[in-house]
Amino acid sequence: MKHPVARYLMCSYAYYVEAMPLVSDAEFDQLAKDILKEWDTIEHQHKHLISRHDLEAGTYLGKYPTIVKGAVASYRRELI
Repeated sequence: MKHPVARYLMCSYAYYVEAMPLVSDAEFDQLAKDILKEWDTIEHQHKHLISRHDLEAGTYLGKYPTIVKGAVASYRRELI
């Protein structure tokens, strides 16, 4: 998949909005931990959408950029 921030947003969207997860809960939790560990060095145009609190809680209930929605749909099509 993509950059960790993009992946986090995509997985969150798939889980919380579509109710069709892309990864297991354990994989999502690990992704959050990995991002949190590297937080100060990660650069991504949508990093500002995610907070440390989101990562610590292993959740994201913010707004999703349109590109995230399209990326999830594209990723699902690739799996077919």
